[in-house]
Amino acid sequence: MTDITFGAANPAKVDTAPPVKVRGYWQSVAYRLRYDYVTLVFGFIILAIVLAAVLSPWIAPMDPQKTSMVYRLKPIGFKQFTLGTDELGRDILSRLLWGGRTSLLMGVVPVGLAVLIGGTLGVLAGFIGGKINMLIMRTMDIFYAFPSILLAVAISGAMGGGMANGMLALTLVFIPPLCRIAETATTQVRGLDFVEAARASGAGTASIIVHHILGNVLAPVFVYASGLVSVSILIASGLSFLGLGVEPPTPDWGLMLSTLRQAIYVNPWVCALPGAAIFITSLSFNMVSDGLRQAMDVKM
Repeated sequence: MTDITFGAANPAKVDTAPPVKVRGYWQSVAYRLRYDYVTLVFGFIILAIVLAAVLSPWIAPMDPQKTSMVYRLKPIGFKQFTLGTDELGRDILSRLLWGGRTSLLMGVVPVGLAVLIGGTLGVLAGFIGGKINMLIMRTMDIFYAFPSILLAVAISGAMGGGMANGMLALTLVFIPPLCRIAETATTQVRGLDFVEAARASGAGTASIIVHHILGNVLAPVFVYASGLVSVSILIASGLSFLGLGVEPPTPDWGLMLSTLRQAIYVNPWVCALPGAAIFITSLSFNMVSDGLRQAMDVKM
């Protein structure tokens, strides 16, 4: 007899297609950012600024508050003053490094608090709806009647200025837009099938929000908040420039710009350094925010 062996009868010889590896959402975001060189460059600039600010007590060459009438308004590269001196003879490089700590705090802390407060209110308004939505969102609309800068100046001026009051003013300014973003994203998600399935399975409101809503709301809120950091730094610098933010002699980029403006005709290059620091930092945060928005816009 002749043995006849069919290919299908031998499982070891059956050809199978290689498995296809599918990226998850966050893997796709990381893959896009990996090849977005513009975002990576500005991200490294932000990292360098943050490290310089954090390490300023150790890398600053001099005491940022030490004055010297002998070395007033010296140019860039004068003796031991790498970036010159200000109107009181203080080292500009040291004050820029220490001022970065203050400016970054004024930029990041109000946005973080606004994300926590505004995001929570927006999620509750979007998920519960009804009278709760109307009460929260109409309250937020009141703040939209005033320009952000004017509102921050008014709140900070009414509370008497200072770093803490400036942070509080900026937080109140940023809560409404972040609440609106969170409410819009939650409203779009709450009617989807997986949320209805969670309700049908008996899940409570808190469980649905934590496990099903937040994952879809955090991405747009985070992208918008990253762009607000640059706005916060600019407004905080403006408050300090007007005397409503950080009080002297604390180093701050906006305050340095205010005190040095009187010497712009004597030493313009030194006077421009705080403004350059504000511009580069704000630009970097804006570019990183745009890169994150494009990377997170993944079509599943």
